[in-house]
Amino acid sequence: MGATDSTSDFRHPALLLIDLQRGFFADPGLTAWRQQITANCNRLAAVAARAGVPVISVRTVHKEDRSTWTLKMLEDGQGYLFEGTAKAGYLEELELAGVIEVVKRRDSAFWNTELTTLLLQRRASSLVLAGVATDTCIRATASDAFAANLPVAVATDACASSDSQAGRNALEYMSTQHRQKLMGTEEIISLWTRQEERKCH
Repeated sequence: MGATDSTSDFRHPALLLIDLQRGFFADPGLTAWRQQITANCNRLAAVAARAGVPVISVRTVHKEDRSTWTLKMLEDGQGYLFEGTAKAGYLEELELAGVIEVVKRRDSAFWNTELTTLLLQRRASSLVLAGVATDTCIRATASDAFAANLPVAVATDACASSDSQAGRNALEYMSTQHRQKLMGTEEIISLWTRQEERKCH
């Protein structure tokens, strides 16, 4: 799918905001990061929109009839993030007007979703990832992006894990094994701003 031969080619990015939902942030390990993550995600989304970068919000939603449950959920007899419930909804402080939504059932935003088609339609050939959790859904999405030859940058100050060490390990894995970039919000915004300025000249 990727249209580049470099892990550093971010000329045609899309921003993926992953699992910014009430249910996930009920976890005390993520609650502490909520204000920082939502503020940085809002900034990234606003700058992306001005720069013409597609913004895609990915949300995990399950059906109560168990048809979408993971093996672990089935084994435990307990589902979560059911359609139409408050926990499945977005955090109230997010500013998501005009974003594209993708609903997923597994950790990866690519698994059995329309994400690949959306990226192709918008000619996006790289990804910036933000959201939760770094060691699960961010890492799974990044791994599938690597398999699709899509360069990835992870906004490290716009993502978090309830297990801080697991989050750090995931970032290290993405960086060393997949050569995916670890960048701060300011660095990403500066990159998009420079790209937009070059388009105008």
